Amino acid sequence: MGETKKLAVAPIVQEGGSLLTAEQLTLLSELLANEGKAEITSFKQLYAEFDADKLEAGAAELETAGLLVSTAGSTVKNVIACNFCKGAEEAGLDLARRLDRAVAGMAAPMPLKVGYAGCALGTSEPLLKDIAVVKMKNRFDLYVGGDPRGIKPRIAQLLVEGLGEDSVVPAVLALIRLYVSSAERKTRFSRFVEQAGMERLRQVVKEEGAPE
Repeated sequence: MGETKKLAVAPIVQEGGSLLTAEQLTLLSELLANEGKAEITSFKQLYAEFDADKLEAGAAELETAGLLVSTAGSTVKNVIACNFCKGAEEAGLDLARRLDRAVAGMAAPMPLKVGYAGCALGTSEPLLKDIAVVKMKNRFDLYVGGDPRGIKPRIAQLLVEGLGEDSVVPAVLALIRLYVSSAERKTRFSRFVEQAGMERLRQVVKEEGAPE
């Protein structure tokens, strides 16, 4: 077995949840390196092993098949969203997709999970994510600092409530950029929230991320 490299592969954000078609699964199995494996991660990505010299071509084929492909490792993961059971428009599917396109694959000190819930039911467990967006009627609440690991998991704290739709993506990007530029390597985002303080994070969102 020659040199292999991993890519993070995920289905698009869509109604019904994290769905893969038979064609997509077949293609993925055909593209895997000889004796390569695909690992199902806790953040709804597949870490798939490819021959190093076929990585770029394989990624292009997967994207053509409608899959999302990004770098594995310490990056911002694809948005972990709900099933949009209230319907695409009411639950904000378009925004969730725009958020995913904006943040997935960004380099980070540690793997960073962004959650999205289209209503207060929160079936995607948003408050266990590093950053979470929860749709509340026609506005959006932003949470930070969730962490499910260990025997004392942390519930994310409400950072800003009542954001307009156009403010959500800039607000999340502002938080991620501050984390990337300020946190030391291997610092979890929940720890960074403690170090930075909620007031500083609110100020960053207000000044850089969320013009109303």
